[in-house]
Amino acid sequence: MLGVVGIVVSLALLITLAYRGWNVILIAPLCAGVALLFNWSEAPLLATYTQVYMPAMGNFIAKFFPLFLLGAVFGKLMEDSGAARSIAYGIVKLIGPQRAILAVVLACGLLTYGGVSLFVVAFSVYPIAMQLFRSAQIPKRLIPGAIALGSFTFTMTALPGTPAIQNAIPMPFFHTTPFAAPGMGLLAGVFMLVTGMLWLNRRAASARVAGEGYGEHGDAVEAQVDTASLPNLWLSLLPLVAVIALNALFTYLVIPAMNTDYLAQPRFGKASLSAVLGVWAIVAAMAIAVLMVALLNIRRFADLRQTFTEGTLGSLLPVCNTAAEVGYGAVVSGLAAFIAFREGLKSAVSDPLLSVALVVNVLAGLTGSASGGLSLTLQAMGDYYREAALAAGINPEVMHRVAALASGGLDAMPHNGAVITLLAITRLTHKQAYKDILFCATVFPVISGLLIVALNAVFGAF
Repeated sequence: MLGVVGIVVSLALLITLAYRGWNVILIAPLCAGVALLFNWSEAPLLATYTQVYMPAMGNFIAKFFPLFLLGAVFGKLMEDSGAARSIAYGIVKLIGPQRAILAVVLACGLLTYGGVSLFVVAFSVYPIAMQLFRSAQIPKRLIPGAIALGSFTFTMTALPGTPAIQNAIPMPFFHTTPFAAPGMGLLAGVFMLVTGMLWLNRRAASARVAGEGYGEHGDAVEAQVDTASLPNLWLSLLPLVAVIALNALFTYLVIPAMNTDYLAQPRFGKASLSAVLGVWAIVAAMAIAVLMVALLNIRRFADLRQTFTEGTLGSLLPVCNTAAEVGYGAVVSGLAAFIAFREGLKSAVSDPLLSVALVVNVLAGLTGSASGGLSLTLQAMGDYYREAALAAGINPEVMHRVAALASGGLDAMPHNGAVITLLAITRLTHKQAYKDILFCATVFPVISGLLIVALNAVFGAF
């Protein structure tokens, strides 16, 4: 009982300090230490820190740092070259300014699906969204919901092949690829997009009936964006298309055709190709896309070296934050109290799919982080879920997709870093705009995950 109390106190402290702005890299080992104080006889403090926490943290960085690095550099190149903004304006021109909400959602969706980080997308699309929403007299308070729908949902966890880290984390645990359960991913993605659009359009219609316009926000000057010097739309799109196309090419053709017998050697960890295929494919695709953006826009960078440097530095904090939470999960998952909790969960929720959906959602919500909640869960119970899925005849690809979908459910709580950043960019408050983020980035994604669980029970994987 005392051990359980220690874990609860530790997790509550982690959540509270993170919400108050303390850096996770610092507080994660401290909070793990609090849990150990209640379990001192089985887990000495210093030994656990050096032999459990740090190896788990380091292992995560070793596996996924290239994805964080290439993603951050790619996003910075797309931002500094103007390619991201060119694509956003191209979508607006295609869809039409009269469909302002759909234009913003699709612009965000295309950019994030192509590998651009959601923070870069928010900065790039927001000025355009201001123009569109003001012209259409749609309340500004709906902009965060539209950006969240396009950036935090279907392209992050559902669409097959997305290079988002939330789609990559399950791969080593379930020996899957970025295209796991493609039919289910597409269905979940369409569900999120359609329900989110219905919600936002209904909210806009209600505001119109009530006579509410864009509102007075003092951002008229900021909304004026110069489009004369933006790069060619089609050349800007090319790297995004390359990410997805090359990802598929490396996943299904190039890498499987290679002789990888050397992986069985001890120096390569005696790994199987299935355990590394997904990460290799994304790394190769993103590396080529980075070179494409740089070469296609070589004359548009004021200082290409500085762009690469800023992108590189921008990758360090996110990967270390997530890795710190993985280390925390490794410490807690080894405690007898947690093992007892895990066994109780097994008996309470017998369906592995429903169980992983529940646990990932809860931990993502508590930590306010999709990647953090997903990493915590799989670090602690990934082996169990893989074995339970195989024993129950569940395709590991479905486990991958459900786990990824669950990470993008309750993560978008008010204390989520992306939510706070988005509201800061748009200069709105939680009171003004969070309700739409809640429905678009939490309620509908949670329902989509449960829908996939139900469909798998009826039809199996697709």
